[in-house]
Amino acid sequence: MPEIHRLDTRDADFATRLDALLAWESVADERVTATVKDVLAAVRTRGNAAVLEFTARFDRLELPDAAALEIPLERVRQAFADIPATQREALETAAARIRAYAEHQKIGSWRYTEADGTVLGQQISALDRVGLYVPGGKAAYPSSVLMNAVPAKVAGVGELIMVVPTPGGEVNELVLAAAAVAGVDRVFRIGGAQAVAALAYGTETIPAVDKIVGPGNIYVAAAKREVYGTVGIDMIAGPSEILVVCDGQTDPHWIAVDLFSQAEHDEDAQAILLCPDADYIERVAAAMDELLTEMPRAEIIRTSLRARGALIQVRDLDEAVDIANHIAPEHLELSVAEPEALAERIHHAGAMFLGRYTAEALGDYCAGPNHVLPTSRTARFASPLGVYDFQKRASIIQCSPDGSRMLGATASVLARGEGLIAHARSAEYRSE
Repeated sequence: MPEIHRLDTRDADFATRLDALLAWESVADERVTATVKDVLAAVRTRGNAAVLEFTARFDRLELPDAAALEIPLERVRQAFADIPATQREALETAAARIRAYAEHQKIGSWRYTEADGTVLGQQISALDRVGLYVPGGKAAYPSSVLMNAVPAKVAGVGELIMVVPTPGGEVNELVLAAAAVAGVDRVFRIGGAQAVAALAYGTETIPAVDKIVGPGNIYVAAAKREVYGTVGIDMIAGPSEILVVCDGQTDPHWIAVDLFSQAEHDEDAQAILLCPDADYIERVAAAMDELLTEMPRAEIIRTSLRARGALIQVRDLDEAVDIANHIAPEHLELSVAEPEALAERIHHAGAMFLGRYTAEALGDYCAGPNHVLPTSRTARFASPLGVYDFQKRASIIQCSPDGSRMLGATASVLARGEGLIAHARSAEYRSE
């Protein structure tokens, strides 16, 4: 049976043990930070030359010149044509569902007119250019291409630049195919901190963007953190997480493999079950033991469960809701008889999967809602990636003469109270 933490909310040290399990610091060590800063500085000052050098050093890819950094769109489209028909259909189906969901997230500009003729409002516009980082080589995720690129296109982003490393020249055809389906505009074969730097600062070949989205390793995460402010970023994502709340009536094999679905991502991933039925928890543990031998990534799952996984007995489902809100998980499965009732009481979760038949894995690929979600308890204040992340809002103020006089008098009083006389006079001139 796999090693996994066993907790009971009745234990005196429960809260302490739970918080210890939840703790995870997305902190790059000094060595990583120093390397990233050197890479960023080099790309910022030497542009293409630095990118080519780092690509040769880190990706083992010698390119003849900067023009070779770009993968032509013809090559991207050819990848889509060459993959098996079943994969083409799956990509198109997933993209269509993600696009349909994203269309519901679009918000438009609005204005209203006050009685004195003053007009107030908000103007919505899309970002001009966005950079999408995609892991490359064997660790490739075409689903991430769709989840990041499709909402950007729905938002109306003018140009979408994708960067993807091709270590040793290895190109992932499914990733390129996903880029074709999603409508990516340009693709460059670079990765790591140097790719983030190129997107943030621009080079002679690679255009600077307004925002960088997409997952990456610790060097990519550290680089995104460093360039924030020069450009926007989506988030600094931590390890994958799943929290399952079950009433003890779902097939335990389903729950066991749902826990595995996130544990198999990496050794730092977290899988937790909350259930009031002690006997059922044991049945899930037995199912995990039975199914683990079928998992190709069994050792990663074992390590993840041993380090950060937990089977937790709660008093009842009411207590489970309270704990779920404290955990604020990336993925929350409510595998209970009346999931809607529980969902109404959940305030902190990246995505909720309601009912016994809704596997979290469906959300990873093709349900429609985005799989880029807040992790490490940041769902307390953060939201899934969406169309709104690729849009900006500008306030609109247009005063009528009467409105200018009325607002000017109020502004003058407040400005003089702050000692800002030029502010006051600016408002008073139009009132006079």
